[in-house]
Amino acid sequence: MLLQIFDAFKPRLHDSNSKVNLVALEAMHKMIPLLKDNLAPVINMLVPAIVDNNLNSKNPGIYAAATNVIQALCQHLDTSLLLQPFCTKAQFLSGKAKQDLTEKLA
Repeated sequence: MLLQIFDAFKPRLHDSNSKVNLVALEAMHKMIPLLKDNLAPVINMLVPAIVDNNLNSKNPGIYAAATNVIQALCQHLDTSLLLQPFCTKAQFLSGKAKQDLTEKLA
């Protein structure tokens, strides 16, 4: 069930409409403390959706929302769940996004 929900939700995390994208990131930020480690089955799908474009966004609202989501993931999930998806994304990112994710990994 959770997989089906996030399959439908994921495209909103990198929607071309910045307002939709921002609301999706803010909603994700609110969901993380509620779902916590129950997000484990979808974390490999969520991390790229959250990080791609959003951490390198020139829109300060989207960048801040993406940063808040990453911070919430680090606070509320078992960090061992985040290690592999963060490492995988950090390898292929550039700019500020690479720096931000590398700092989280450290």
